[in-house]
Amino acid sequence: MTERMKTDAQNLRKLIREAEALADESMIAFARLKQAMLSARQNPAAEVDAGQRALLRLNQAEGQALSMSTNLLRVHAELNKIGVEKLGSEQETPLTEASIEQTPELVR
Repeated sequence: MTERMKTDAQNLRKLIREAEALADESMIAFARLKQAMLSARQNPAAEVDAGQRALLRLNQAEGQALSMSTNLLRVHAELNKIGVEKLGSEQETPLTEASIEQTPELVR
């Protein structure tokens, strides 16, 4: 293993974890937004169906964010395979098959 390969592997490991963290942050932001939207809708002056279409769109965005997160886990798994082949098993981050499976209802 060359020093360059080791440096590249460390950089990739850092960047994939950053991307995964950003995906998680987006899902947290969606959850906060949904909570605020539902709280606003509980205002007695608001109609019962106020914001319903916005909530539906937000749910769709949440599903897409979860799908993105799953795909990032797949990227992570592929990078792990390369790391094991080229650098040895000490570089591998354990991921289970269940964590990278994607259910059909999330794909739209």
